[in-house]
Order: sequence, then C-alpha cells, then structure tokens
Amino acid sequence: MNAHPAMLTWPVETEDQRGLALWTAREIAEATGGKASADFEVAGCAIDSREVMEGDLFFALKGEASDGHRFLAGAFDRGAAGALVERAIDYPHVLVSDTSSALEGLARAARNRVDAGIIGVTGSAGKTGVKEALYAALDRGSRGRAHRSVKSYNNHVGVPLSLCRMPARTRFGVFEMGMNHPGELAALTRLVRPHVALVTTIAPAHIGHFASEEDIADAKGEIFEGLEVGGVAIIPADSPYYARLRAKAELHAGRVVGFGFSRDADVRLIDAVPAPGGGTLVTADLGDRKLCYTIAMPGDHWVANSLAVMAAVEAIGGDLGAAGLALAEMEGLAGRGARHRIPAIGGDGSGEAVLIDESYNANPASMRATIGQLGATPARRRVAVLGAMKELGAQEDRYHAELAAPIRAADIDRVILVGSEMAALALALGKSEAGALAGRIEVDHVGNSAEAAECLASDGPQGGDAILVKGSNSVGLGALVRALTAREN
Repeated sequence: MNAHPAMLTWPVETEDQRGLALWTAREIAEATGGKASADFEVAGCAIDSREVMEGDLFFALKGEASDGHRFLAGAFDRGAAGALVERAIDYPHVLVSDTSSALEGLARAARNRVDAGIIGVTGSAGKTGVKEALYAALDRGSRGRAHRSVKSYNNHVGVPLSLCRMPARTRFGVFEMGMNHPGELAALTRLVRPHVALVTTIAPAHIGHFASEEDIADAKGEIFEGLEVGGVAIIPADSPYYARLRAKAELHAGRVVGFGFSRDADVRLIDAVPAPGGGTLVTADLGDRKLCYTIAMPGDHWVANSLAVMAAVEAIGGDLGAAGLALAEMEGLAGRGARHRIPAIGGDGSGEAVLIDESYNANPASMRATIGQLGATPARRRVAVLGAMKELGAQEDRYHAELAAPIRAADIDRVILVGSEMAALALALGKSEAGALAGRIEVDHVGNSAEAAECLASDGPQGGDAILVKGSNSVGLGALVRALTAREN
C-alpha cells in the first residue's frame, strides 16, 4: 500500500459511518413500522408527484379530495426511487398502514438521528423571511451543513416533510411553523423539538379564527412547548404582547431573549442609517458585544427581523460574522419583497419601473410595513396594487379601512384595490381629505387579479414608477407579478 502512514491511523468520526443516501429502505421501514419490498436508497422526499426528482421517496398521502396512490406511476416516471404506500405496488416501496402517520414517524427519526442545533420560527408576519435569513447565515457559517424548510412548508404536512428531508450530517436546522387555529403549533413544535424558538411578531393574521389578538399571541406561544431542556425563547420586545409571550416562554425555556428597538430589549437597536447603494447599516447591542452590519433588504421591518436573526444565531452558537455577510447579500424572496426592474413607457423616459413583489400573503401588520416601504422608495410616481386580506373575521372592514392612513403617509399616487373586502378601504380613501402637500390619491376598486392587470395597463407601468403588489395569496396577484416580470429588464 502506497498510502502515507498518517492516513492509515486517521481518526474515524462517528458520522463517517453514515451512508451517503438520505434514507435506505431499511431505515424507512424501521422508522415507520412498515415493510420494504426491496433494498433501495433515496436522495430526497416528495408528497407531490409533479415535484418528484430523480432518486426521491414519494409519499402516497391520502387527503380529503385526493389520493396519492393515483399518482404513483407519474412519480416513478419522474424518477422516484421508492414510495411509501398503503397497498402493495409493482414499484420499490415500503408498505405501511397509514402514510400520514408514517410521514410523522420518518420525521421523528430524522430529528432523532441528527446532532444539530434546531431553530423553530413562527409569527404573524416575517417568519419565512427570517427563516431564510437564518438559513443563509448558518449555512454560510457551517460551510453548507444547514437545512431549512423550503417555501412556506409550515403546516401539519410541510413540517414533517421538511424534517424527513434533513440530512443526517446537518449541523443546523431551521424550521418555519405556522398556524391558523389553537393547538396546531403545539403539535408541530413537539415534532421539531427546537433548541431555539423564535416569534417574529404578533398581528391580527387569521383573527377570524380567534376571539382576540391576545388569543393569537397565546397560540403563537405554543412554539415554546416543544423546546429542548435549557432551550432559548426569542420574542419581540416591542410587541404589546411581550409580557404575555414572556410569561409563556418562561414556563418552558431556560432563557428568554427580547429583541427590538425598546431600551429593555436584550438584543437592541442602537442605530440604523441608510446604507450606500440601498438597504440599512445597523448597529446593534447584544449585551456582551456590539455589532455593525448591513441589511440589503429595505424597510424598518427588516431592521427588526435582523435583530431576531442575530439573537437566534448567537443563541444556537452560530457565526455572527457570517450572519452579517448573509444579511448584506440577501435579496428579496419571490412574493415576499423581491424587486424587479420591468419595462415601462413614458414617465421620466428611463424605460423602466421598479416592481416590489409582496404578492404571497397579507395581514394588517405586513400591509402597513410594505406600504411604508413603498413610501420610502424613490419614484416619480408610487402605485400600490393591494389585494384583500383574508381571515380577518367580523372586523375585516375596520382592518381594511385603517390602511388609508399609511397609504396617505406614504405619499402614494395611485391605488388599485382588488377584492370585495377592499370596499371599506376604497370608501375610506374616497372620503379622505387631500393632504396639505399631497394631491388626491387616484383610487380604483376591481374584483379580481385580471381586472387589476387591465386597470394597471391603462396608464402604466410608466418610467420611474415604483409599483407595490401585495395581497393574500388566494387573491391571485402572483399572476399579475408573473405577467409584469415576463419581460424583466
């Protein structure tokens, strides 16, 4: 043997004994209590046959309206290496009595096998952006050994699927958890078992399913119930529900960290100034040290988000320097702040307009934040295409009408309101007095996304416009964004 002698005595770490596959058929069978039809290995997991990639394990889940077993042939045509099924098939599979229960069983096995720092993220707004920022920070600091839930996979199916996808060698895992009813987060957090549980903010999202915002705060506080012993709870110090969240956190956490602009916050903003080239230069006090870093994403809400990110990175033992670099490089997410340069005519003659894509979701807090962001964007003309906010219950008229004040404050020139729920805001804007320094706002109220596109096209986009598109996902404004960006500059 020609190997160098030192190589022959190189220490072997435990993780070196792990296979390269995400899961083997034997491991899947052991975790789910099923029976494997053959030996096979998988490199990923999928629940939608249209998203199956080469080497994936396909979960044939049964829902109220569909049965995944109907799509098995399509999954294997796309390259599935195996399937989790409730009846024997002619393809490689693991046979179980209930595929939904098996999904959770494999998720528990995934959580049990990793020696990783796990972060759970929830909140009424900002949780996907914070999750992505945490992943970028921890992946950079660990040289590619971080894992996170993709898209908004944050419910009773998405969370266990995200756990199943977590490689055994993961050093950091970041999982988004959502809810729209009491008790949902409690179940999810006990599956994730985070070492750090973070609440971004409390706002009247899904308040149609709750009696009050206090009840929403209590439901979000369920995330602390799954904390590992000695875990850290991170909560918004500026929230009117801070004391309520803290009381809940102290029942389960070894340490509670408040973040925000308040002087009492443990991770506190010292200063925030516009950064050259856009974004914000932030100076923060972490108690034992001060940090200065740049955020590429605009808006005060991202200043607050960055404080939450830094608090979580420090709590999990991550690299704060890498976190700062990640925040400086992070671009807007599709549907959640992505900015596009799109073709435009007339106006200032520049031939382009700025499109701010916030089309994925909306609640009163996120609406106010992004309307303010539009107001801070330099533009010849500011245009807001705002879709209805869903699941606001009996107070939906009030919540919609209250957006009139931030719209006026943002010096917006034109507003296109989409959906019947926006009638209250249209009325509020129509009745409002013209501001002393601002002209009367041009207001259009339409029924759907297609009509909004026609309305916008009637006199735009114009050169120098800044256009915000935001609304609840079910309004369908993502289609408008896709149409506008089809010829992106």
